[in-house]
Amino acid sequence: MSLPTPWDQFRQEMTIAPEWAYFDHSSVSPLPRRTANLIRQYVDQAAAGGNLHWPDWARAVEKTRSKIASLVNADTDEIALLPNTTHGVSLVAGGFDWKPGDSVVVLNNEFPANLYPWMHLESIGVEVRQVQVEGAGPTLDDIVAAIDSTTRIVAVSWVAFATGYRLDIAKLTEMVHAHGALMFVDVIQALGVFPFDVKATGVDFFASTSQKWLMTPEGVGMFYIRREHLDKVRPLFVGPSSMVKPYDYDRIALEFADSARRFEGGSKNMIGYMALGGSLDLLMELGAGAEQSAVGDRVLEIGDLAVERLQSIGASIFSDREGDKRSGIISFEFPGQDPNQLRNLCVDAKVALSVRGGRLRISPHAYTNEEDVDRLVEALRSV
Repeated sequence: MSLPTPWDQFRQEMTIAPEWAYFDHSSVSPLPRRTANLIRQYVDQAAAGGNLHWPDWARAVEKTRSKIASLVNADTDEIALLPNTTHGVSLVAGGFDWKPGDSVVVLNNEFPANLYPWMHLESIGVEVRQVQVEGAGPTLDDIVAAIDSTTRIVAVSWVAFATGYRLDIAKLTEMVHAHGALMFVDVIQALGVFPFDVKATGVDFFASTSQKWLMTPEGVGMFYIRREHLDKVRPLFVGPSSMVKPYDYDRIALEFADSARRFEGGSKNMIGYMALGGSLDLLMELGAGAEQSAVGDRVLEIGDLAVERLQSIGASIFSDREGDKRSGIISFEFPGQDPNQLRNLCVDAKVALSVRGGRLRISPHAYTNEEDVDRLVEALRSV
């Protein structure tokens, strides 16, 4: 018998396998066992002890902040813990020192969380330029062509939620900075899988939630701001957690923390961040990191296998599967077939996937195996 691989061991962490062939991590991921156990531990402690364990919980949350920073090669004080991606986008969109006549460049195929906060700026005289995306994704030149001397920020997703197109963020950031603008990235559809180094890429801000590839409950997000930009964004949600001394409730002094914590405001989802700490431990044990990621390599490997098998039964692949444009998301269709009907038939066969942009979308994680791919193909072949 062959020895178990790291991906076999990862699979043992997933209660959902093998009952379900789960191809929907770009929507909401199932929880690893260790993550679920941390949630149970918190519930038991809170039920039996109220706030008696609060100092332990607070220390665990700060450890999670440090793990996030390590994952992306950031300084710990450049990471804020926020509820979701929208919150992080809105912090910059709402807190930046905009002037009438300024412009922001976005993509028209973004997930709404990275569109609506920018579109809302039109009410204060900021021009929102939406780059029209044809096909699976834009070229970097398409994006840069929309920049001029009025452009303050370019905001894009690292990986497109519907098509899986992965942008070269380091190269794009270099081009954006050359035009005098700042770079904001929604990293939700790749963080925890593919390597992301904030120092190497040079990005100015990023935001994410962690219920997808980072495998936690919803409501657990993060925000990165390069230290030199701390004073360029006005805190919008101000509370004790924003201050130099967050727990000195008898001392009232509006003194913002000299860190990204100034954007946090009030209480945190402690149970959620403790859970995220467990999932980060798992992914980093498996090789996820800022410079390279065995997890990402495995996700591409299993994705390429799925593409090959899907094409063998007549699927038309819409995602760009060339080199580093690939991600964990694969968009495809069967001409003449209703994707929603196909999706429902797959769910009946205990194969989970989504429909986005009028096409079927799969998103395997690193524990997904060839047997799962076989089940996906057989469920689709049956119709």
